[in-house]
Amino acid sequence: MSRTLAVVFSTAVAAISMTGAASAGCYNCYTPPPCTTCYQQQYVPPQYRTVDETVMVSPGSVVAHRTPAQYRTVMVPQTVMVAPPSVQYQQIPPQYATRQRVEMVSPGYSYYAPVQMNCASCGY
Repeated sequence: MSRTLAVVFSTAVAAISMTGAASAGCYNCYTPPPCTTCYQQQYVPPQYRTVDETVMVSPGSVVAHRTPAQYRTVMVPQTVMVAPPSVQYQQIPPQYATRQRVEMVSPGYSYYAPVQMNCASCGY
């Protein structure tokens, strides 16, 4: 009887020591199926890009340069036109520039991702 009691006692001590060694250094390693901390909130920052666009700085125009008629006195009582009045037109092309602007491609958002529970000694 004492031999049987000794075998049962040593088996129980061995089982307890194995369970203690397997979970050594890992507290609350196993979470039952309704897990309350299995998801963690993740945040994705907003995404931006730079866009180059051509803008008109000044529109084109036409400038008229008028030249008045020129007169000279040839003889004392007579004034003669030397050059008639004229108009010269100058074309000014439109001016363009490239402007950079930043636009949002995707706004920032958050989502819940599953958390991988890792325990070195028990595997959960």
